[in-house]
Amino acid sequence: MNTPISRPFKVLGIQQIAIGGPDKNRLQKLWVDMLGLELTGTFRSERENVDENICALGAGPFKVEVDLMQPLDLDKKPAVHTTPLNHVGLWIDKLPQAVQWLSAQGVRFAPGGIRPGAAGFDICFLHPKSNDEFPLSGEGVLIELVQAPAEVIAAFDKLAAGAL
Repeated sequence: MNTPISRPFKVLGIQQIAIGGPDKNRLQKLWVDMLGLELTGTFRSERENVDENICALGAGPFKVEVDLMQPLDLDKKPAVHTTPLNHVGLWIDKLPQAVQWLSAQGVRFAPGGIRPGAAGFDICFLHPKSNDEFPLSGEGVLIELVQAPAEVIAAFDKLAAGAL
């Protein structure tokens, strides 16, 4: 059995999943039209080479964002469509402390640091590949850390305490 590690933050739950493909309309046909997710917005970024439809399942603080993404240019990077499950986003209660602590433990982050994300929350990404300087990574998975707003933190605290 491993000794518990003291962390200055908590992963609260799944904030989002991002699904990529060459045509977000085909993704929308399945996820919105067939499965009934709610289309809640859109996001375009030349820098991130993405055109996405933002959808939701669930409600309130337990709502999970599902991003349906296509590249603006099929030949440019990042190639949001080449890995169908592009990334998973995790709610974090204290994002700056998480980044500082994880970096000190040898976790590699993608360039860009903490910044505003498409849904309006501060975000950053764990790199999918390690290197000599940072030997820990997402092991092939891009992981987005998302600063949870106060109402999400409170709801997860209540859930953990058995109050929900």
